[in-house]
Amino acid sequence: MIKAVNIRKSFDDTEVLKGISVTFEKGKTNLIIGRSGAGKTVLLKILVGLFEPTSGEIWYNDRNFSLLEKTERRKIRMEVGMLFQGSALFDSMTVEENIRFPLDMFTSMTRKEKQDQVDYCLERVELVGANKKYPSEVSGGMQKRVGIARAIVLNPKYLFCDEPNSGLDPKTSLLIDELIKRITIENQITTIINTHDMNSVMEIGDNIVLLYNGELAWQGHKDEVLHNENQLLQDFIFASPFLQRLRNAALHNTKL
Repeated sequence: MIKAVNIRKSFDDTEVLKGISVTFEKGKTNLIIGRSGAGKTVLLKILVGLFEPTSGEIWYNDRNFSLLEKTERRKIRMEVGMLFQGSALFDSMTVEENIRFPLDMFTSMTRKEKQDQVDYCLERVELVGANKKYPSEVSGGMQKRVGIARAIVLNPKYLFCDEPNSGLDPKTSLLIDELIKRITIENQITTIINTHDMNSVMEIGDNIVLLYNGELAWQGHKDEVLHNENQLLQDFIFASPFLQRLRNAALHNTKL
């Protein structure tokens, strides 16, 4: 579990986050959604420790991350996996080397132990045999899966995903969603996803957090979205005329 308590963040005279309090649950896919400029990325960076909040606290289970010294924060970061928007793979490294990189940086495992862990993670993301390929030799969807494998190679308790479906076609996006969901449940990870993808919201949104103008505008489960009367939520989720018609059809049990 990760908990944000009354988080505020200002840059110069501009307040970007205005007292956000929210809990992200273990074993759940927690989605942060909102329009551009709503504060999603700033909140994600504060949660992972890349930004310091102006005020407020971040808790990792019973540990107050905001009060920890550098050494103690490093211990928590060892428990964190990150999936970046552009996968952020090293072009000069093979798939295997990219996944092994955190093990080389943060562990004293033997070469064989590292290889076994890399192979296990490749199996988890259904990329068995791709060890020696370079990022340029695999598709965008495969690169995302390599990024996921690297994010989970240290067996994290917490997984942060920044726009994991960015640049992917709808079918591949669904596969990435299903993979993240399965890993979250099987490993009982606290997964936090920053996304604009409404398919992700409706497919894997265990806990959805809507930000609007730096404030918490709504929080709930995907099953609550269709019938919820929160206007900010409806304006965001069903922005296009087609999705609005889809919602109306579902509500009135009619065909499009």
